[in-house]
Amino acid sequence: MAEDLVLDTAIRDWVLIPLSVVMVLIGILRYFVSKLMRSSQTPDAKVVKEGQIIVRARNLRAAANFIPAKSFRARKLYYSNEENGLLFVPKGQAQNAQAQMFSDPNMAMDMMKKNLSMIIPQTLTFAWVNFFFSGFVAAKIPFPLTQRFRSMLQNGIDLSTVNVSYVSSRSWYFLNLFGLRGLFSLILGEENAMDDTQRMMQMGGFGFDPSKSLSAEKDGLDIVQHEWAMPKFEQRAEAVLRKLVN
Repeated sequence: MAEDLVLDTAIRDWVLIPLSVVMVLIGILRYFVSKLMRSSQTPDAKVVKEGQIIVRARNLRAAANFIPAKSFRARKLYYSNEENGLLFVPKGQAQNAQAQMFSDPNMAMDMMKKNLSMIIPQTLTFAWVNFFFSGFVAAKIPFPLTQRFRSMLQNGIDLSTVNVSYVSSRSWYFLNLFGLRGLFSLILGEENAMDDTQRMMQMGGFGFDPSKSLSAEKDGLDIVQHEWAMPKFEQRAEAVLRKLVN
């Protein structure tokens, strides 16, 4: 049976609160540093145009059932026509995103700056947490959890008898690392609150490949099965009115 622990208030004052405050301050500082390091270059008009086409095609897929079938087929043909459709990319015109990035020194430098602005602060912060706060039980979650959460919440504590609801200091660091997006959106604004999960996903690639995104969006639009939802709304409204009248 898992044991219940009594947490000292000093752990709250000298471990839990300092970790949270430092993570917030580092996130804000990293945002302003990355903003200063960002190069002021004019975005490519072609890339912006292709990005807007992808957004419009996604909106069409999301709202496909709210327009008549004839209108949907016309819009679908406008985007996915293999002769002059906006989403159609001929085989010879496909671009290599890696080659495009390495051919443009500004793009490669911006990618390196973004990666460094994330890697260096998080490496130093994790070393600080691992050196000063390793092995602390910092908090307790106020609801029961299953054993699957033990590896996520009790990183650095090798005790299987401790209740899963307790959170170690190292796990609290990771929870703050990936869970402060809402707070950053309040402090920095919604557009500037990119969390570290998205940054790590961006690090896995070498730039934006518009040809692959256009082809993927075209395939997604081709498989959409249109089913107009407006008649269902009319039937529901009629049913509601009949109940009110009767």
